[in-house]
Amino acid sequence: MSSTATTPYEADYAPHRATLDAIRSRDWGLLIDNEPRPAAGGATFTTYDPATELPLAEVADGGEADVEAAVRSGRRGFETWSRYSPQGRASALRELAGHIRANAAELGLLDALDGGSPVTAMRKDALWAADHLEMFADWALMIKGETYPGSGTGLHYSRPEPYGVVGRIIPFNHPVFFGAGKLGAPLMAGNAVVLKPPPQAPLSAIRLGELIAQVLPPGVVTIVNGARPAPGVAIAAHPEIERIAFIGSEWTGREIQRVAAGAGVKHVSLELGGKNAMVVLDDADIEAAARGAVFGMNFTATQGESCGSNSRLLVHRSIADQVLARVVELVEQIDVGVPVSESTMMGALVSREHFERVSRYIDIGRTEGAVLATGGGRPAHLPEGLFLEPTVFSGVTPGMTIAQEEIFGPVLSVLTFDTDDEAVGIANGVRYGLTASVWTRDVGRAHRFAEDLRAGYVWINDSSRHFPGLPFGGVKASGLGKEESLEEILSFTQSKTVSIPRGER
Repeated sequence: MSSTATTPYEADYAPHRATLDAIRSRDWGLLIDNEPRPAAGGATFTTYDPATELPLAEVADGGEADVEAAVRSGRRGFETWSRYSPQGRASALRELAGHIRANAAELGLLDALDGGSPVTAMRKDALWAADHLEMFADWALMIKGETYPGSGTGLHYSRPEPYGVVGRIIPFNHPVFFGAGKLGAPLMAGNAVVLKPPPQAPLSAIRLGELIAQVLPPGVVTIVNGARPAPGVAIAAHPEIERIAFIGSEWTGREIQRVAAGAGVKHVSLELGGKNAMVVLDDADIEAAARGAVFGMNFTATQGESCGSNSRLLVHRSIADQVLARVVELVEQIDVGVPVSESTMMGALVSREHFERVSRYIDIGRTEGAVLATGGGRPAHLPEGLFLEPTVFSGVTPGMTIAQEEIFGPVLSVLTFDTDDEAVGIANGVRYGLTASVWTRDVGRAHRFAEDLRAGYVWINDSSRHFPGLPFGGVKASGLGKEESLEEILSFTQSKTVSIPRGER
Protein backbone atom coordinates (compact mmCIF):
# COMPACT_ATOMS: atom_id res chain seq x y z
CA MET A 1 0.00 0.00 0.00
CA SER A 2 1.34 3.39 -0.95
CA SER A 3 2.05 6.07 1.63
CA THR A 4 -0.72 8.22 0.19
CA ALA A 5 -3.19 5.37 0.54
CA THR A 6 -2.57 5.26 4.29
CA THR A 7 -3.54 8.93 4.72
CA PRO A 8 -7.23 8.31 5.63
CA TYR A 9 -6.10 6.23 8.62
CA GLU A 10 -3.21 8.36 9.85
CA ALA A 11 -5.29 10.06 12.53
CA ASP A 12 -6.43 6.69 13.87
CA TYR A 13 -2.91 5.27 14.09
CA ALA A 14 -1.16 8.40 15.35
CA PRO A 15 -1.71 7.65 19.08
CA HIS A 16 -0.26 4.16 18.60
CA ARG A 17 2.92 4.84 16.60
CA ALA A 18 5.23 4.01 19.51
CA THR A 19 3.35 0.76 20.13
CA LEU A 20 3.55 -0.18 16.45
CA ASP A 21 7.29 0.50 16.38
CA ALA A 22 7.75 -1.68 19.47
CA ILE A 23 5.70 -4.50 17.95
CA ARG A 24 7.74 -4.45 14.75
CA SER A 25 11.10 -4.35 16.51
CA ARG A 26 10.67 -7.01 19.19
CA ASP A 27 10.95 -10.80 18.96
CA TRP A 28 7.73 -12.80 18.96
CA GLY A 29 8.90 -16.26 19.89
CA LEU A 30 7.60 -19.48 21.34
CA LEU A 31 7.25 -19.98 25.11
CA ILE A 32 8.95 -23.10 26.47
CA ASP A 33 10.15 -23.50 30.07
CA ASN A 34 8.81 -19.97 30.67
CA GLU A 35 11.44 -18.61 28.28
CA PRO A 36 10.91 -17.05 24.84
CA ARG A 37 12.75 -18.86 22.10
CA PRO A 38 12.89 -19.02 18.31
CA ALA A 39 11.48 -21.96 16.40
CA ALA A 40 13.80 -24.95 16.26
CA GLY A 41 14.50 -24.41 12.57
CA GLY A 42 14.69 -20.63 12.88
CA ALA A 43 11.66 -20.12 10.63
CA THR A 44 9.37 -17.10 11.00
CA PHE A 45 6.17 -15.88 9.42
CA THR A 46 4.67 -12.43 8.97
CA THR A 47 1.44 -11.33 10.59
CA TYR A 48 -0.45 -8.42 9.01
CA ASP A 49 -2.70 -5.60 10.18
CA PRO A 50 -6.05 -6.32 8.45
CA ALA A 51 -6.95 -2.63 8.36
CA THR A 52 -3.98 -1.75 6.16
CA GLU A 53 -2.64 -5.12 4.99
CA LEU A 54 0.79 -3.87 6.04
CA PRO A 55 3.22 -6.20 7.85
CA LEU A 56 2.83 -6.01 11.61
CA ALA A 57 5.35 -8.46 13.11
CA GLU A 58 7.66 -11.39 12.44
CA VAL A 59 6.61 -14.40 14.50
CA ALA A 60 8.42 -17.66 15.26
CA ASP A 61 7.02 -20.41 13.03
CA GLY A 62 7.03 -23.54 15.18
CA GLY A 63 6.81 -27.12 14.04
CA GLU A 64 6.95 -30.72 15.19
CA ALA A 65 10.30 -30.35 16.97
CA ASP A 66 8.96 -27.40 18.94
CA VAL A 67 5.86 -29.33 19.99
CA GLU A 68 8.14 -32.14 21.17
CA ALA A 69 10.14 -29.65 23.24
CA ALA A 70 6.90 -28.20 24.62
CA VAL A 71 5.64 -31.64 25.67
CA ARG A 72 8.93 -32.43 27.43
CA SER A 73 8.69 -29.10 29.25
CA GLY A 74 5.05 -29.80 29.99
CA ARG A 75 5.84 -33.15 31.58
CA ARG A 76 8.22 -31.44 33.98
CA GLY A 77 5.72 -28.68 34.67
CA PHE A 78 2.97 -31.22 35.26
CA GLU A 79 5.00 -33.00 37.94
CA THR A 80 5.11 -29.72 39.86
CA TRP A 81 1.66 -28.35 39.08
CA SER A 82 -0.28 -31.55 39.75
CA ARG A 83 1.07 -31.52 43.31
CA TYR A 84 -0.37 -28.09 44.01
CA SER A 85 -3.45 -28.16 46.22
CA PRO A 86 -6.70 -27.09 44.53
CA GLN A 87 -6.51 -23.88 46.54
CA GLY A 88 -2.93 -23.35 45.39
CA ARG A 89 -3.89 -23.71 41.73
CA ALA A 90 -6.84 -21.37 42.30
CA SER A 91 -4.58 -18.77 43.87
CA ALA A 92 -2.23 -18.89 40.87
CA LEU A 93 -5.12 -18.50 38.42
CA ARG A 94 -6.43 -15.50 40.32
CA GLU A 95 -2.98 -13.94 40.24
CA LEU A 96 -2.79 -14.50 36.48
CA ALA A 97 -6.25 -12.96 36.10
CA GLY A 98 -4.97 -9.88 37.92
CA HIS A 99 -2.03 -9.56 35.52
CA ILE A 100 -4.42 -9.83 32.56
CA ARG A 101 -6.67 -7.12 33.97
CA ALA A 102 -3.69 -4.85 34.55
CA ASN A 103 -2.62 -5.34 30.93
CA ALA A 104 -6.08 -5.44 29.31
CA ALA A 105 -5.51 -2.25 27.31
CA GLU A 106 -2.30 -3.59 25.76
CA LEU A 107 -3.77 -7.03 25.06
CA GLY A 108 -6.89 -5.51 23.51
CA LEU A 109 -4.81 -3.26 21.28
CA LEU A 110 -2.71 -6.21 20.11
CA ASP A 111 -5.85 -8.09 19.11
CA ALA A 112 -7.27 -5.04 17.32
CA LEU A 113 -4.06 -4.57 15.34
CA ASP A 114 -3.51 -8.26 14.68
CA GLY A 115 -7.05 -9.60 14.29
CA GLY A 116 -9.08 -6.65 13.04
CA SER A 117 -11.80 -6.49 15.70
CA PRO A 118 -12.64 -3.19 17.43
CA VAL A 119 -10.26 -2.30 20.24
CA THR A 120 -13.16 -1.60 22.59
CA ALA A 121 -14.47 -5.14 22.10
CA MET A 122 -11.03 -6.70 22.47
CA ARG A 123 -10.38 -4.91 25.77
CA LYS A 124 -13.62 -6.43 27.02
CA ASP A 125 -12.38 -9.82 25.79
CA ALA A 126 -9.27 -9.50 27.96
CA LEU A 127 -11.40 -8.69 31.00
CA TRP A 128 -13.75 -11.53 30.09
CA ALA A 129 -10.77 -13.90 30.04
CA ALA A 130 -9.79 -12.76 33.53
CA ASP A 131 -13.36 -13.33 34.69
CA HIS A 132 -13.25 -16.88 33.35
CA LEU A 133 -9.99 -17.69 35.09
CA GLU A 134 -11.50 -16.50 38.35
CA MET A 135 -14.68 -18.48 37.71
CA PHE A 136 -12.70 -21.68 37.30
CA ALA A 137 -10.63 -20.83 40.37
CA ASP A 138 -13.87 -20.49 42.36
CA TRP A 139 -14.67 -24.12 41.55
CA ALA A 140 -11.43 -25.44 43.05
CA LEU A 141 -13.16 -27.59 45.66
CA MET A 142 -15.79 -28.88 43.22
CA ILE A 143 -13.23 -31.11 41.51
CA LYS A 144 -13.93 -34.18 43.56
CA GLY A 145 -14.96 -37.80 43.35
CA GLU A 146 -17.77 -39.74 44.98
CA THR A 147 -18.14 -42.44 47.59
CA TYR A 148 -20.38 -45.43 46.88
CA PRO A 149 -22.48 -47.40 49.35
CA GLY A 150 -20.69 -50.64 50.10
CA SER A 151 -23.47 -52.50 51.95
CA GLY A 152 -20.86 -53.84 54.30
CA THR A 153 -18.45 -54.76 51.51
CA GLY A 154 -15.94 -52.01 52.26
CA LEU A 155 -15.08 -48.49 51.12
CA HIS A 156 -15.49 -47.61 47.45
CA TYR A 157 -14.78 -44.22 45.94
CA SER A 158 -13.79 -42.44 42.76
CA ARG A 159 -11.20 -39.73 42.24
CA PRO A 160 -10.71 -37.38 39.29
CA GLU A 161 -7.14 -37.23 38.01
CA PRO A 162 -5.55 -34.95 35.39
CA TYR A 163 -4.47 -36.27 32.01
CA GLY A 164 -0.97 -34.78 32.17
CA VAL A 165 -0.05 -32.63 29.18
CA VAL A 166 -3.07 -31.51 27.15
CA GLY A 167 -3.37 -29.50 23.94
CA ARG A 168 -5.50 -26.43 23.25
CA ILE A 169 -5.79 -25.08 19.69
CA ILE A 170 -7.60 -21.75 19.43
CA PRO A 171 -9.06 -19.59 16.61
CA PHE A 172 -8.55 -16.00 15.52
CA ASN A 173 -11.84 -14.35 16.44
CA HIS A 174 -11.23 -13.94 20.21
CA PRO A 175 -7.46 -14.40 20.52
CA VAL A 176 -6.83 -13.19 24.06
CA PHE A 177 -10.09 -14.55 25.45
CA PHE A 178 -9.47 -18.00 24.05
CA GLY A 179 -5.74 -17.82 24.77
CA ALA A 180 -6.22 -16.96 28.45
CA GLY A 181 -9.76 -17.91 29.43
CA LYS A 182 -9.52 -21.38 27.93
CA LEU A 183 -6.54 -22.19 30.15
CA GLY A 184 -8.73 -22.12 33.25
CA ALA A 185 -10.38 -25.54 33.04
CA PRO A 186 -7.33 -27.68 32.18
CA LEU A 187 -5.11 -25.86 34.67
CA MET A 188 -7.60 -26.13 37.53
CA ALA A 189 -7.88 -29.84 36.79
CA GLY A 190 -4.11 -30.12 37.33
CA ASN A 191 -2.90 -30.46 33.74
CA ALA A 192 -0.10 -28.74 31.87
CA VAL A 193 -1.15 -27.11 28.59
CA VAL A 194 0.45 -26.79 25.16
CA LEU A 195 -1.29 -23.80 23.57
CA LYS A 196 -1.38 -23.28 19.79
CA PRO A 197 -2.41 -19.68 18.92
CA PRO A 198 -4.08 -18.76 15.62
CA PRO A 199 -1.62 -17.94 12.83
CA GLN A 200 -3.72 -14.94 11.75
CA ALA A 201 -3.56 -13.29 15.19
CA PRO A 202 -0.90 -14.80 17.47
CA LEU A 203 0.49 -11.71 19.20
CA SER A 204 -1.74 -11.45 22.26
CA ALA A 205 -1.16 -15.11 23.12
CA ILE A 206 2.60 -14.58 22.94
CA ARG A 207 2.32 -11.52 25.19
CA LEU A 208 0.10 -13.59 27.48
CA GLY A 209 2.96 -16.08 27.75
CA GLU A 210 5.13 -13.39 29.30
CA LEU A 211 2.47 -12.80 31.95
CA ILE A 212 2.11 -16.54 32.54
CA ALA A 213 5.87 -16.80 33.13
CA GLN A 214 5.51 -14.36 36.02
CA VAL A 215 3.00 -16.61 37.80
CA LEU A 216 3.12 -20.28 36.84
CA PRO A 217 6.01 -22.76 37.17
CA PRO A 218 8.01 -23.48 34.00
CA GLY A 219 6.32 -25.90 31.65
CA VAL A 220 2.82 -25.56 33.05
CA VAL A 221 1.87 -23.57 29.94
CA THR A 222 3.90 -23.71 26.74
CA ILE A 223 3.01 -21.78 23.59
CA VAL A 224 3.87 -22.95 20.08
CA ASN A 225 2.91 -20.50 17.31
CA GLY A 226 2.94 -21.53 13.69
CA ALA A 227 1.64 -20.43 10.31
CA ARG A 228 1.61 -23.95 8.94
CA PRO A 229 -0.53 -26.93 10.01
CA ALA A 230 2.57 -28.59 11.49
CA PRO A 231 2.17 -27.54 15.16
CA GLY A 232 -1.52 -28.43 15.30
CA VAL A 233 -0.92 -31.77 13.59
CA ALA A 234 1.96 -32.50 15.96
CA ILE A 235 -0.24 -31.74 18.98
CA ALA A 236 -3.00 -34.03 17.70
CA ALA A 237 -0.54 -36.80 16.86
CA HIS A 238 1.70 -36.67 19.92
CA PRO A 239 1.42 -39.92 21.91
CA GLU A 240 1.76 -38.13 25.26
CA ILE A 241 -1.05 -35.66 24.58
CA GLU A 242 -4.15 -37.69 25.39
CA ARG A 243 -6.59 -34.78 25.72
CA ILE A 244 -7.09 -32.17 22.98
CA ALA A 245 -9.53 -29.25 22.89
CA PHE A 246 -10.04 -27.43 19.60
CA ILE A 247 -12.10 -24.38 18.64
CA GLY A 248 -12.38 -23.60 14.95
CA SER A 249 -13.81 -24.79 11.65
CA GLU A 250 -15.66 -28.04 11.10
CA TRP A 251 -13.13 -29.21 8.51
CA THR A 252 -10.12 -28.65 10.78
CA GLY A 253 -11.92 -30.26 13.71
CA ARG A 254 -12.58 -33.38 11.68
CA GLU A 255 -8.95 -33.45 10.57
CA ILE A 256 -7.83 -33.25 14.21
CA GLN A 257 -10.13 -36.18 15.00
CA ARG A 258 -8.61 -38.16 12.14
CA VAL A 259 -5.00 -37.44 13.12
CA ALA A 260 -5.68 -38.07 16.80
CA ALA A 261 -7.42 -41.38 16.08
CA GLY A 262 -4.47 -42.48 13.97
CA ALA A 263 -2.07 -41.77 16.83
CA GLY A 264 -3.94 -43.40 19.69
CA VAL A 265 -7.05 -43.34 21.84
CA LYS A 266 -7.55 -39.68 22.75
CA HIS A 267 -10.26 -37.54 24.30
CA VAL A 268 -11.00 -34.78 21.77
CA SER A 269 -13.49 -31.97 22.37
CA LEU A 270 -14.53 -29.70 19.52
CA GLU A 271 -16.32 -26.36 19.36
CA LEU A 272 -16.90 -25.96 15.65
CA GLY A 273 -19.01 -24.01 13.22
CA GLY A 274 -22.57 -22.82 13.40
CA LYS A 275 -25.36 -21.77 11.06
CA ASN A 276 -27.52 -20.64 13.91
CA ALA A 277 -31.20 -19.83 13.63
CA MET A 278 -33.00 -17.00 15.40
CA VAL A 279 -36.75 -17.66 15.14
CA VAL A 280 -39.13 -14.71 15.50
CA LEU A 281 -42.73 -15.83 16.02
CA ASP A 282 -45.78 -13.79 15.09
CA ASP A 283 -46.39 -12.62 18.68
CA ALA A 284 -42.83 -11.42 19.31
CA ASP A 285 -41.80 -7.92 20.37
CA ILE A 286 -40.65 -6.62 16.99
CA GLU A 287 -38.27 -3.96 18.30
CA ALA A 288 -36.63 -6.32 20.79
CA ALA A 289 -36.31 -9.07 18.19
CA ALA A 290 -34.75 -6.75 15.62
CA ARG A 291 -32.21 -5.49 18.15
CA GLY A 292 -31.54 -9.06 19.23
CA ALA A 293 -30.91 -10.14 15.64
CA VAL A 294 -28.33 -7.41 15.09
CA PHE A 295 -26.67 -7.97 18.46
CA GLY A 296 -26.65 -11.73 17.99
CA MET A 297 -24.93 -11.47 14.61
CA ASN A 298 -21.86 -10.13 16.45
CA PHE A 299 -21.37 -7.41 13.83
CA THR A 300 -19.92 -5.11 16.48
CA ALA A 301 -17.78 -7.64 18.34
CA THR A 302 -16.07 -9.67 15.63
CA GLN A 303 -17.47 -8.55 12.23
CA GLY A 304 -19.70 -11.62 12.34
CA GLU A 305 -16.62 -13.84 12.61
CA SER A 306 -18.25 -15.96 15.30
CA CYS A 307 -19.45 -19.54 15.37
CA GLY A 308 -22.31 -18.46 17.65
CA SER A 309 -23.73 -15.72 15.42
CA ASN A 310 -27.44 -16.04 14.54
CA SER A 311 -26.67 -15.82 10.84
CA ARG A 312 -30.13 -17.10 9.86
CA LEU A 313 -33.05 -14.89 10.89
CA LEU A 314 -36.34 -16.81 10.52
CA VAL A 315 -39.35 -14.48 10.75
CA HIS A 316 -43.07 -15.24 10.63
CA ARG A 317 -44.37 -14.00 7.29
CA SER A 318 -47.00 -11.75 8.91
CA ILE A 319 -44.35 -9.53 10.54
CA ALA A 320 -41.41 -10.14 8.19
CA ASP A 321 -41.51 -6.74 6.47
CA GLN A 322 -41.57 -4.88 9.79
CA VAL A 323 -38.72 -6.90 11.29
CA LEU A 324 -36.60 -6.63 8.14
CA ALA A 325 -37.07 -2.87 7.90
CA ARG A 326 -35.97 -2.36 11.50
CA VAL A 327 -33.02 -4.75 11.17
CA VAL A 328 -31.80 -2.88 8.08
CA GLU A 329 -32.19 0.44 9.88
CA LEU A 330 -30.13 -0.79 12.85
CA VAL A 331 -27.46 -2.39 10.67
CA GLU A 332 -27.00 0.81 8.70
CA GLN A 333 -26.22 2.62 11.96
CA ILE A 334 -23.14 0.44 12.57
CA ASP A 335 -19.94 2.48 12.24
CA VAL A 336 -17.39 0.42 10.31
CA GLY A 337 -13.92 1.78 10.92
CA VAL A 338 -10.27 1.26 11.72
CA PRO A 339 -10.06 -1.25 14.59
CA VAL A 340 -7.76 0.87 16.79
CA SER A 341 -10.22 3.78 16.81
CA GLU A 342 -12.30 4.12 19.98
CA SER A 343 -15.37 5.06 17.91
CA THR A 344 -15.26 2.00 15.65
CA MET A 345 -18.17 -0.40 16.08
CA MET A 346 -17.15 -2.97 13.44
CA GLY A 347 -13.62 -3.58 12.20
CA ALA A 348 -11.85 -5.47 9.42
CA LEU A 349 -11.94 -9.13 8.45
CA VAL A 350 -8.93 -11.04 9.69
CA SER A 351 -7.08 -11.86 6.46
CA ARG A 352 -7.13 -11.37 2.69
CA GLU A 353 -8.03 -15.05 2.25
CA HIS A 354 -10.99 -14.75 4.60
CA PHE A 355 -12.11 -11.42 3.08
CA GLU A 356 -12.26 -13.04 -0.35
CA ARG A 357 -14.11 -16.06 1.03
CA VAL A 358 -16.83 -13.92 2.61
CA SER A 359 -17.05 -11.78 -0.54
CA ARG A 360 -17.61 -14.93 -2.61
CA TYR A 361 -20.56 -15.88 -0.41
CA ILE A 362 -22.08 -12.44 -0.96
CA ASP A 363 -21.72 -12.96 -4.71
CA ILE A 364 -23.29 -16.42 -4.41
CA GLY A 365 -26.25 -14.96 -2.52
CA ARG A 366 -26.89 -12.51 -5.34
CA THR A 367 -26.46 -15.18 -8.00
CA GLU A 368 -28.88 -17.59 -6.31
CA GLY A 369 -31.60 -14.94 -6.15
CA ALA A 370 -31.45 -13.55 -2.64
CA VAL A 371 -32.31 -9.85 -2.33
CA LEU A 372 -29.57 -7.58 -1.02
CA ALA A 373 -31.36 -5.48 1.60
CA THR A 374 -28.26 -3.55 2.69
CA GLY A 375 -24.49 -3.72 2.49
CA GLY A 376 -22.70 -6.15 0.23
CA GLY A 377 -19.57 -4.16 -0.55
CA ARG A 378 -16.70 -2.09 0.78
CA PRO A 379 -17.53 1.00 2.87
CA ALA A 380 -16.79 4.04 0.71
CA HIS A 381 -14.79 5.80 3.44
CA LEU A 382 -12.39 2.84 3.86
CA PRO A 383 -10.54 2.50 0.53
CA GLU A 384 -7.82 0.21 1.88
CA GLY A 385 -7.84 -2.81 4.13
CA LEU A 386 -10.13 -5.77 4.58
CA PHE A 387 -13.39 -3.97 5.29
CA LEU A 388 -16.89 -5.06 4.33
CA GLU A 389 -20.23 -3.46 5.04
CA PRO A 390 -22.54 -5.37 7.37
CA THR A 391 -24.77 -7.19 4.93
CA VAL A 392 -28.39 -8.37 5.08
CA PHE A 393 -30.07 -10.59 2.49
CA SER A 394 -33.85 -11.02 2.34
CA GLY A 395 -35.82 -13.39 0.15
CA VAL A 396 -33.54 -16.23 1.23
CA THR A 397 -34.88 -19.77 0.88
CA PRO A 398 -33.72 -22.74 2.99
CA GLY A 399 -31.82 -24.45 0.17
CA MET A 400 -29.68 -21.46 -0.78
CA THR A 401 -25.96 -21.69 -0.09
CA ILE A 402 -26.03 -18.66 2.21
CA ALA A 403 -28.74 -20.41 4.27
CA GLN A 404 -26.80 -23.66 4.58
CA GLU A 405 -23.08 -22.91 4.88
CA GLU A 406 -21.24 -21.06 7.61
CA ILE A 407 -19.94 -17.79 6.16
CA PHE A 408 -18.18 -16.58 9.32
CA GLY A 409 -18.56 -12.97 8.37
CA PRO A 410 -20.97 -10.00 8.51
CA VAL A 411 -23.74 -11.58 6.44
CA LEU A 412 -27.26 -12.12 7.80
CA SER A 413 -29.78 -14.21 5.84
CA VAL A 414 -33.49 -13.50 6.43
CA LEU A 415 -36.01 -16.28 5.74
CA THR A 416 -39.77 -16.46 6.30
CA PHE A 417 -42.13 -19.16 7.56
CA ASP A 418 -45.87 -19.61 8.11
CA THR A 419 -46.17 -22.22 10.88
CA ASP A 420 -44.24 -23.24 13.98
CA ASP A 421 -43.53 -26.66 12.51
CA GLU A 422 -42.13 -25.08 9.35
CA ALA A 423 -39.88 -22.84 11.45
CA VAL A 424 -38.52 -25.82 13.38
CA GLY A 425 -37.89 -27.70 10.15
CA ILE A 426 -35.97 -24.79 8.61
CA ALA A 427 -34.00 -24.17 11.79
CA ASN A 428 -32.99 -27.82 12.07
CA GLY A 429 -32.40 -28.23 8.34
CA VAL A 430 -28.65 -27.62 8.41
CA ARG A 431 -25.82 -29.87 9.49
CA TYR A 432 -24.84 -27.56 12.36
CA GLY A 433 -26.33 -27.29 15.83
CA LEU A 434 -24.44 -24.83 18.01
CA THR A 435 -26.98 -22.21 19.14
CA ALA A 436 -30.52 -21.09 18.45
CA SER A 437 -32.98 -18.55 19.81
CA VAL A 438 -36.73 -18.06 19.75
CA TRP A 439 -38.65 -14.83 20.29
CA THR A 440 -42.23 -15.04 21.54
CA ARG A 441 -44.54 -13.81 24.30
CA ASP A 442 -46.01 -17.31 24.73
CA VAL A 443 -44.09 -19.32 27.31
CA GLY A 444 -45.60 -22.57 26.08
CA ARG A 445 -44.41 -22.00 22.52
CA ALA A 446 -41.01 -20.98 23.87
CA HIS A 447 -40.62 -24.26 25.73
CA ARG A 448 -41.77 -26.29 22.73
CA PHE A 449 -39.17 -24.62 20.52
CA ALA A 450 -36.47 -25.09 23.17
CA GLU A 451 -37.26 -28.80 23.12
CA ASP A 452 -37.53 -29.16 19.34
CA LEU A 453 -34.54 -27.08 18.20
CA ARG A 454 -31.46 -29.25 17.67
CA ALA A 455 -28.83 -26.97 19.17
CA GLY A 456 -26.51 -27.10 22.13
CA TYR A 457 -27.62 -23.73 23.54
CA VAL A 458 -31.03 -22.07 23.13
CA TRP A 459 -31.97 -18.53 24.15
CA ILE A 460 -35.54 -17.38 24.77
CA ASN A 461 -36.04 -13.70 23.86
CA ASP A 462 -32.28 -13.20 23.88
CA SER A 463 -29.32 -13.92 21.65
CA SER A 464 -25.60 -14.56 21.81
CA ARG A 465 -25.11 -13.75 25.50
CA HIS A 466 -22.93 -16.12 27.53
CA PHE A 467 -23.66 -16.53 31.22
CA PRO A 468 -20.75 -17.69 33.40
CA GLY A 469 -21.06 -21.29 34.46
CA LEU A 470 -23.60 -22.39 31.85
CA PRO A 471 -22.30 -25.19 29.59
CA PHE A 472 -21.65 -23.98 26.04
CA GLY A 473 -21.15 -26.34 23.12
CA GLY A 474 -22.84 -27.79 20.07
CA VAL A 475 -24.42 -30.90 18.62
CA LYS A 476 -24.27 -32.42 15.14
CA ALA A 477 -21.42 -30.89 13.09
CA SER A 478 -20.97 -28.09 15.63
CA GLY A 479 -18.88 -30.20 17.92
CA LEU A 480 -18.44 -32.39 20.96
CA GLY A 481 -18.26 -31.41 24.62
CA LYS A 482 -19.15 -28.41 26.74
CA GLU A 483 -17.10 -25.41 27.84
CA GLU A 484 -17.35 -22.40 30.20
CA SER A 485 -18.66 -24.63 33.00
CA LEU A 486 -17.79 -27.14 35.71
CA GLU A 487 -18.44 -29.77 33.06
CA GLU A 488 -15.44 -28.39 31.15
CA ILE A 489 -13.12 -28.79 34.14
CA LEU A 490 -14.24 -32.38 34.69
CA SER A 491 -13.66 -33.11 31.00
CA PHE A 492 -9.97 -32.50 31.64
CA THR A 493 -9.90 -35.26 34.25
CA GLN A 494 -10.07 -39.04 34.14
CA SER A 495 -12.06 -40.87 36.78
CA LYS A 496 -10.33 -43.60 38.76
CA THR A 497 -12.31 -46.01 40.96
CA VAL A 498 -10.81 -47.33 44.20
CA SER A 499 -12.16 -50.22 46.29
CA ILE A 500 -11.02 -51.17 49.80
CA PRO A 501 -12.84 -54.46 50.51
CA ARG A 502 -13.89 -55.45 53.98
CA GLY A 503 -13.24 -58.97 55.16
CA GLU A 504 -12.41 -62.08 53.18
CA ARG A 505 -13.56 -63.00 49.71
